[in-house]
Amino acid sequence: MATIGNTYDPATTAAGLATNYTSARQSILTAQTKQASSAAAALTSLRSAISGYQSSLLSLTSGKTMLTQAATFSNTAIGSASAGVNATAGSYSFFVEQLATANQVSYAGLADSPANGGNLGIEFGGAPGFSINLATANSDGNATLTPREIAAAINAEPTNNGRVSASIVTVNGVTQLMLTSKTTGAAGNISLNTAAVVNAGLKAALSAPPTQVTTGQDALVWLGAQGTGTPIAQASNVFTNVDGVTMTFTKAQAPGDTPVTLTVASDNAGTVAKVQKFVDDYNKLKTVIDAMVAPGDPSKGANPGVFANDGGVRVLQTRMVSMLRGVNGADSLAAYGIVATRDGSLSLNATRLTSQLAVSPKGLDTLIGSSVNGSSSGIAGNLDSYLKEWSSSTDGQLKQRLEQNTKLQTSLTKRQDQLDKQYDSAYKRYLTQFTQLQTLQSRMASNTSMFEALFGDKS
Repeated sequence: MATIGNTYDPATTAAGLATNYTSARQSILTAQTKQASSAAAALTSLRSAISGYQSSLLSLTSGKTMLTQAATFSNTAIGSASAGVNATAGSYSFFVEQLATANQVSYAGLADSPANGGNLGIEFGGAPGFSINLATANSDGNATLTPREIAAAINAEPTNNGRVSASIVTVNGVTQLMLTSKTTGAAGNISLNTAAVVNAGLKAALSAPPTQVTTGQDALVWLGAQGTGTPIAQASNVFTNVDGVTMTFTKAQAPGDTPVTLTVASDNAGTVAKVQKFVDDYNKLKTVIDAMVAPGDPSKGANPGVFANDGGVRVLQTRMVSMLRGVNGADSLAAYGIVATRDGSLSLNATRLTSQLAVSPKGLDTLIGSSVNGSSSGIAGNLDSYLKEWSSSTDGQLKQRLEQNTKLQTSLTKRQDQLDKQYDSAYKRYLTQFTQLQTLQSRMASNTSMFEALFGDKS
């Protein structure tokens, strides 16, 4: 008689049948979930790219001009200069008689003293600055106030506001309290008010005339030759007397030296760099969009972009290209060396740009325009206005698409939960059925063995 054997595992069989029961719906749901997730990531990336490009446009065009000015000294050892967009081309002569310096003084003969309180005042240019409480300066709480504790109290005093730094310097065994003004100019000269210092020895040491390590003085620069030009005195070595120009002087000249010449002129290299950034930033955004709408190429293993079949994103792609190609004439992008290639990306011919600027220097600003709110104009203004239809935080397309995609993802999550429950229900049903079948099969096998023992061939 044949033997009935176990040929399956109930759990494995149940899992296989439950999977088969839900596999078609699971495949569709998995694909939809993957697409929704990819769309969310792509929309977030697109929002970031558009926002970054709009910020770049604003930065490039908020200075009223794409043209760059340069300011240089005939002797760079005397100082450096930079020109803003409002600087006017010209030549200026300066003689640097003296630089502004920060005051540094030292008080010698200081020793540990009884911590019996009082206040020490710090003054700047003869005017009251701030004071420290010598009683609280005794940080370790013993009966002795040290010079280091005084220095630490000066540095930690909230009303100091970083105006002076204090340190301890020991020279040949003699302790000195070093005070350094953080600002240049005569108004930063340091002095001490010891009227409220209680300890007589400490008061005497701090009342003695200090050593002037560095005298605080104002800068003195002549517009023109020394003695015959116009003197300009101020506390800082940074001068802004020429409109749109910042000059930083770093070295004083000797009497009789020739004044240094400041030249303000157009900076073609700087202008080319700004226009190149305009080109590069546009291409960067276009590259992001192109990848999203790419049709793909199965023969090369290239998958289509996440928005390959999305007409709205394709319109975004074509509108940006048309805005650049739609400007023609003598003052066109092409005239300034900014050429749109067949795929819509931009390239820059720096030589052509420089040549056209010499012919029509203001035409570039009129062409590119501005994306500043209230004064939007030109290509930058048109691009920014159109991109706001996508980037607006109130009713922009990106906001609407992200909200719709979020709703879709929520719906897909609920559908997945329902499908998981259907799988679990099917699995339990199949597991019960095949477990019962396995039990019945085991009983039949047992009975078969018993019959064979009773009636089988005993020879």
